[in-house]
Amino acid sequence: MSGRADLWPLIHQERAALADDLSELTEEQWATPSLCEGLTVREVLAHLTSAATLNGLRWLAGVVSCRFDFDAQVAMRLAEQMGTSGAETLARFRGVTRSTTSPPLPKPAILGEAIVHGEDIRRPLGIVGACPIATLTLVADYYRGSDQVVVAKSRVRGLRLQATDGPFASGTGPLVSGSTLALVMAMTGRSAHLDELTGGGVDILRERVNG
Repeated sequence: MSGRADLWPLIHQERAALADDLSELTEEQWATPSLCEGLTVREVLAHLTSAATLNGLRWLAGVVSCRFDFDAQVAMRLAEQMGTSGAETLARFRGVTRSTTSPPLPKPAILGEAIVHGEDIRRPLGIVGACPIATLTLVADYYRGSDQVVVAKSRVRGLRLQATDGPFASGTGPLVSGSTLALVMAMTGRSAHLDELTGGGVDILRERVNG
């Protein structure tokens, strides 16, 4: 890709695919616990909607109003996008699938959020996504070198990562091998994907994820 501006079409693609995957959910399914501790799949989707409606100024205003409690700011903005039903939460998300508004984050982080939170939602519902390997590889490359938005770089320090379904490879040390998606999810702290990984470094990574 020629530049990070080129990531917006990928972000839009991932959002649209997630919206389509959730189009037939019942209200009971919307209440399913997500992979994000304490949040339902509906709440995680509302969080994604919120992120696509916040520019830097609104984000900062929210942080200030919450007295620099970043978790409180996230919860406040999430609540703004819930609506009165799962169908309304989804409709609000569909309305921002092509948004280019974002908090002050690098575009790979925004793409990563769409993919990781998409899996946070899909996996508990038994939905298998179809994200292109090239997109997953780009996100894996971002996370293995960054602790900026979520701790990922530190989590895989001293480990050799090797994708079994694509070209992603990184680091030296004990091996952690598996699908690119499983590596991304483990890097970002999701224990649900650890059993899909193999190699001598898995136990080390498991301790870091669960520690």
